[in-house]
Amino acid sequence: MQNYNNLNQFKAHQKIKVGISTGDPNGVGIEIILKIFQDKDIFELFTPIVFSSMRILSDQKKHFKLKTELNSIENINQLHSQKLNVIEIASKNYKISFGEPSKESGEIALNSFTEATNALKNGDIDILLTGPFDKSTVIGHNYNFLGHTEYLNQELNGEAMMIMVSSQIKIALLTEHIPIARVSIILSEERLRKKIKQLSKTLRLDFRIKDPKIAVLGLNPHAGDNGCIGDEEENIIKPVVKDFVMKGLNISGPFSSDAFFGNKQHLKYDAVLAMYHDQGLIPFKTISFEEGINFTAGLDKIRTSPDHGTAYDIAGKGIAKTNSFRQSFFMARKIFLNRKMDKI
Repeated sequence: MQNYNNLNQFKAHQKIKVGISTGDPNGVGIEIILKIFQDKDIFELFTPIVFSSMRILSDQKKHFKLKTELNSIENINQLHSQKLNVIEIASKNYKISFGEPSKESGEIALNSFTEATNALKNGDIDILLTGPFDKSTVIGHNYNFLGHTEYLNQELNGEAMMIMVSSQIKIALLTEHIPIARVSIILSEERLRKKIKQLSKTLRLDFRIKDPKIAVLGLNPHAGDNGCIGDEEENIIKPVVKDFVMKGLNISGPFSSDAFFGNKQHLKYDAVLAMYHDQGLIPFKTISFEEGINFTAGLDKIRTSPDHGTAYDIAGKGIAKTNSFRQSFFMARKIFLNRKMDKI
């Protein structure tokens, strides 16, 4: 992934509408959004629409002493091309309590996300960028999904796949937000084949990599040590990898995760397929924290998000960095344009 802070790289391309869900208003999401759209140059590439409340954004703008120009609208037809547009979906009377998750802040975050998703489904926006929320505050508001990915998988066409992306590495997940005890139960030849095909397709379509080189990690310590520590590698992963190699795909594995990343073997591959959440996200955030982004691949619409959470510990202090959020905008734009090129 290139660094897209140089906006001149994209000025020849069309301006696109980006819908933004704020995440928890008591976290750092709104602060970062307001900071990013102080930059007037970014409006040459994006028309932003935030699904929130003018009151909430205005209060945080004042708190952080920012100069971001806001435009309150009731529908997409009222967009201002040079301001941060705000569609009212949240309580106008909500009072921010930085760093304090609550059921009310979770409800605001959830409403922002679901309304933005509806706009994406309806074609009112071109891409969706989601701010982080606290799962414990949103579950129960008629929402029983463990993350953004699972909800989008239900609402959009296709089959979602979580891919973490940075300039140094791309890591996809075989399983996402599930307990570690269930990973070996869910792992199957069918699921592994499907995920490898998905990953190969998104690398070709969304990232324009002609012949992607993919590494597959093992499930067990030392990738099973030839069956001494679990048999998933011998019975499932190795046969699937071998089959893909025989069909001409550039797939390797299974690799022992510790040695693979310790020896920086990820630099030899276009992407890595991890078996479970932390197996992929621990090395990813160690390598790329504050630069990386989360991309929901496999769907007919494009969603990205920063690689960090609500950051309640620094909320309200004005020190939240914009890097990952900003990269999320430009990566979503790049994927959007790559897909359009594919249709020409």
